[in-house]
Order: sequence, then structure tokens, then C-alpha cells
Amino acid sequence: MARDTREIPSWLAESEQYRPGRDRDGFVARNLLQVSSALAFLRMDDGRPARFSPSAPAKLVLALGCILLTSLARNYLFVLVMLAAVLVRACFLPQRSLVRVAGTACAAAALTLVVMLPACLLGQPRSALMLSTKALVSCAIAVMVAVTTPQGQLTGALRAFGVPSVIIMTVELALHGIVRLGQTAAEMLTALRLRSVGRNDAKQASMGGIGGMLLLKASRAAQETGDAMRCRGYDGTYHAGGRPSWKALDLAWLALLFLIIALFAYLQGVA
Repeated sequence: MARDTREIPSWLAESEQYRPGRDRDGFVARNLLQVSSALAFLRMDDGRPARFSPSAPAKLVLALGCILLTSLARNYLFVLVMLAAVLVRACFLPQRSLVRVAGTACAAAALTLVVMLPACLLGQPRSALMLSTKALVSCAIAVMVAVTTPQGQLTGALRAFGVPSVIIMTVELALHGIVRLGQTAAEMLTALRLRSVGRNDAKQASMGGIGGMLLLKASRAAQETGDAMRCRGYDGTYHAGGRPSWKALDLAWLALLFLIIALFAYLQGVA
């Protein structure tokens, strides 16, 4: 058998020296961070009630009452009292819940302050400060309810107040669907980031493809959900958990709400 004496081509013997240029992936990283933050905010199934927490219906009544009174207050002293109460309650939250409450409330207050900057320039700084503090207190109360109440108890509390089952079902399906689509978007952004080798200036153009894929997945998920409901004999009745029972401790919390209403009426009279 003859031996092939041909030499190996020089280009084949050379070692690879490919060094991709440095790329900026800040656009993808920012979008990935925003998606992750939105998913963390929508994750409402990790609520853990405290030892002396009221029942879910009483908690909703107390939270809505405090938010309404804070929104209607004309006396800044009452808003400061509510802010002090919110800070005291925040001291007993776990670290993870505290970070979530503080981040959301401070972001809402900062956005309100930016919107009210023209009022400061026109000589109305008190109005800007009042609205920013109200936004801080209201958002903090709302997020506290979310992080201290499991999702099943929240939907059960809505049933206790006579909210139609169709509305509860729509809200729950929407929340679950948004979370699933958000996870899919995060996975697509991660894949885009990992597969971008070298310098790629067309990352923003890929966002259109990601949006189209999310639209198709949302349509497919809606169709599959409808088919699953028909196969399981859905007759229009939605069972959103059992109706939560009121506790004896709720009387103390409702009494506190009446004291807050009395303080609100008094401070409104002296405003």
C-alpha cells in the first residue's frame, strides 16, 4: 500500500487565534433585569402571615380603609402618622419582604415626586411632598398585604365580600399567565445573551422576534387552557378556595381602624 507523502496544508496546521471583539450587552441585561423584577413583584404565592395578623377579609378591609383615608387626607400630620405606622409594621417583616416593600414604595414615591416637579417650580412644594408621601404610604400598605397573605387567602377574601367567581378566575388566570410568559421572556433573553458571540450590533432587532414568540406562546396557552377547561367539564362555576373565617383577633384590628377614622376626622377638622 502506497503511503501518501503529501504535506498538510499550512492553514490547517495553524492554531486558532480567534478573539471576538468586546461586545456590550447592557440592552439585553437591562431587559432581563426588568423582566426578573416584574416576575418577583407578581409572585404573590409566598405570603406568610405573622403571628398576630388578622384574617384575610379583615386585612383587606383594614388596608383599603387606610389607603382611602390616606388619599383623602388634607392634613399632612395624618399622613405622617400613617407613615409612622407603616414603618413600625415594616420592622417586623422578614428581610426579603422588607426589601420588596421598600423598593416598590420608594419607586412609587420617587415617580410621583418627578411628576410633581412642576408644582415645586410654581411655588407649591407642599403639594409635591404631600402626594409623594401618600404614594409611599399607599404602595407600602398594598405590598405589605401581598407579602403577608397567601394568594389563596386573598382570593378567598374576595369571595367573602361577594366578588363574582368569574372576576376572581380572570385575575388568577391573568397573573399565572403573565408569570409564565415572563419566565419565557427571561429564558429567551438569556439565550440571546449566551449565543451572541463577538460584537453584535443587532441585539435590539432581536427584541421583535422575542415579542412575536411571546405573542404566539400566549395564543397557544390560551387555546390550551380553553381546551383543558372544556375537557374537564367546566360549567362556568369557579371554586376559588374556601371562604375564610373571621377570627376573634379581627375585632381588635377593626377597633384600630375606627380609631384611625376618628383621628382622621379630628385632624381634618383642624386642617
